[in-house]
Order: sequence, then structure tokens, then C-alpha cells
Amino acid sequence: MIVSAIGAAPRLADASRVALDTPTRLMMDATAQGLVRFDAAGQIEPGLAERWIVIDGGMSYIFRLREGDWGDGTPVTAEQVVAMLERQIGSANRVSHNPLAPFLTAIDEIVVMTPQVIEVRLSRPRPDLLKLFAQPELALLRLRPTGGTGPFRVARRGRAPLLRPAFDPGQADPDDQREARPEEDVRLIGERAARAIARFANRDSDLVSGGSFVDWPLLATTDMAPANIRVDPAVGLFGLAIVRREGFLADAANRAAVSSAIDRTALTTAIATAWDPADRILPDILDSAALPQVPAWSLLTQDERRSAARQRVTAWTEGPIAVRIGLPDGPGATLLYAQVAASLIAIGITPTRVGMEDAADLKLVDAVAPYDSARWYLATACVVCGEAAQNALDAAREAPTLAERGVRIAAADAAMNEDVAFIPLARPLRWSLVAARLRQWQPNTRAWHPLNRLRTDTN
Repeated sequence: MIVSAIGAAPRLADASRVALDTPTRLMMDATAQGLVRFDAAGQIEPGLAERWIVIDGGMSYIFRLREGDWGDGTPVTAEQVVAMLERQIGSANRVSHNPLAPFLTAIDEIVVMTPQVIEVRLSRPRPDLLKLFAQPELALLRLRPTGGTGPFRVARRGRAPLLRPAFDPGQADPDDQREARPEEDVRLIGERAARAIARFANRDSDLVSGGSFVDWPLLATTDMAPANIRVDPAVGLFGLAIVRREGFLADAANRAAVSSAIDRTALTTAIATAWDPADRILPDILDSAALPQVPAWSLLTQDERRSAARQRVTAWTEGPIAVRIGLPDGPGATLLYAQVAASLIAIGITPTRVGMEDAADLKLVDAVAPYDSARWYLATACVVCGEAAQNALDAAREAPTLAERGVRIAAADAAMNEDVAFIPLARPLRWSLVAARLRQWQPNTRAWHPLNRLRTDTN
């Protein structure tokens, strides 16, 4: 099987030090799985932990590790697993750059109970902890020598590594497993979307994974069969974070005017006709104690919104208003910029497109939610937010009970809505190209498709 993932060449990488793109996330998930992992439907299944229990009212997770090795015969021990998790989570003595670390602060300690059992003790209950542990960013990777526990091993290294199913002593057919089966191998290729689409169109690959709004317009240039184009019902954030609060954007009412002026329906339709717009941060109530906050302008027509926004701009007496919008490269981002720019020009604001690493006033956030908590949405949207909103988010994180957490999250949602730190536009657009023989591929809210859960003829 040949899989093209949109991004750079896949590799094994330490998520506490570097960001992981789609090819590397797939590589990590396939060869260095975590305690648990996602199945084809985005549900939790065993990884390195063969089973677990939750006790003390959700304040303790106990994991029993299955028998396994690091690929070179060295057995996995609980002490090693604890050290790896601590490296990713960070501590007072070591800073982790893992993007999940800020959402794991409820972990009080991780301790070894026996050579095959570890306990994760929490200071506050976190019912979605397993979904975080299933993310590739928390894959258990040994650094020296580099290796993981499967379900695949790297049979051949290089820019397009060859992955082969790992021997699993827990299966009933150990002798059968030791025989190499080329049809079970996976060639993982990281490449630009245009090349990946062309490869699939030429029937030189079985799957293209990691598609986003950036590359969606490229599909219109092919005669791809509709049955091969699969779109995930991904949940998460897609919008513009207001990262510079100076001049016109220093006032919350002015930030709200900019948000209200953008024609979201025209924007999403210009990129993908079935892509639904969004005008609020939270997609649902989730674990908040109140319904999602909606901006005051949401009941107005688009013409009424623009008229009110234009009045705010006209009333500004400190000179012309210009905003820099940080976006990635790609045709979808060009269409996005065209729609946002047209909306801003219509109210008297001059936009400029800049790169994601350049100084900007607004910057795109496009992220799939790793778990189902309203606090993730609010904290991720708060790239730069006011003191009241930040304090409300901190209070939600520190809530001692789930009931109190729900109340504080609702308060944080209200504070973020008042602060206008984020301009929601839609939900993340995630797509794949899938060959008919990959019968286990399933759309899911995590937009995640493990390499070992694509065919019915392999595990």
C-alpha cells in the first residue's frame, strides 16, 4: 500500500521539541504509538497499554502495559514509559513545546506501580484524558537509539520509508507473523498536495491524507471520481486570531466590527460549496454549563453588519486603517484572502496578505480539536486576549470539580465573546483521497486515519 501524506518527508521526531506535520504524525502513530490510540472511527483502542481502569472519581488512571519491545529486542518497561510521558508533558525543570502540554496540567504525577503498570494521578478530573493520550504527539518514542513499539516497524529508511507490521507476541499466530508479507507493507510518502493528487490520479497510490482548505481547489483541476473524495466531519477551530491590538484593533467594538463585516457564506462557498460557515467559537455546549455565546451582530443581515462596521471605520479619526493578514500559501488561502479582503475594503479598511511567520494583525488558526472540551476551543482561540478573558480561562483550567469547571468555562466563553479575540469563520475542512480497496477508512471528527486501520485484510 502506498500512502501520500501532504507535508514534508516523514520522520520520527520528539514532539516536545518540534512541531509535527501530517506525514510525521502518521509515522509516529504507526511506529511509536502511545498508551492508547485511535481506531478507524476515531474511538479509543489499546496501544502500548493493553487495558486500563479509572478510579477515585476520575482522579487516577491505571494502565497495564502489554508485552513489547523497542524494535531491537529491548523490552519496554514502566520506568521508560513514565520518563517519555514526563518529557512530553514537561515539568518545573524541563519545558515542553508539545502543543498538548498546556492541556495536561491536571496531571499531578505519573508513577511506576510495577514493571508493567503505571498510574497517572490527577489534581483535577479530566474525563477526556484518553483522547489526549491517543494523539501522535504523545507517542512513546525512545530517542537513543530511536524506536517505538509498533504496530509497524521501519523496514527501510529514507524520504519515503517502508513500514512493515511489527511482530506482536500477544497474537495467536507468532510463527505466521514472522513471515514477511509484502502486501501488508506501507510506503509512506510526504509531498506537496499537487504531487499527491497527481500520484493518486495515476493510480500510483492508495491514499492521500492530510488535505485541508489550502489544497481543496486543486481537486477541481482533476477528473477525480466523487467516490474517491472523502471529507471528514472535523471539529475544531477555523478563523482569524487578532494578534495585534493596536490602533483601530485596540477597541473590542472595532474588533467586533471587523468580524461582523466578513461575509462568511461567500467565503466558504468560494472555496467549497458544502463548507458551512461559523460565527461563534464553540460548536456546541460540550462541557460548558451554558449554551455557546454568539456575537451581538449575528441576528443582523450581512448588509446591516457592513453598514454598522463602516460607521465604526468612518468614525475613526486617527488616519487610514490597514491590517496585515497572516495566511499560508496555496490556492485555498488565496481564495480566503480574496473574500476577507473584499469584505474589509467594503468598509474602508486596507488589507495586506503576509505569511504565517511574518508580523501580522490577524493570523489564521486552522486546528482540529484533539478532544471534546470547550476549554480547548477557548484557549486555542486566545492567541492574544485581554486580561479578563485570560483570567477566566485560567480559572476554568483550575476548577476542582467537573461541575465547577462547566460554570467557569461558560464564564470564559462569555469573556472571550466580549473580548473579541478571535474571528470564527468555519470549522476545519479536512479531506482525503481513498482507493476503493481501503474498506476500513471511515470519516470521523478527529480527521485521523491510522495506517493500520485502512484495510480489512490486516490489523
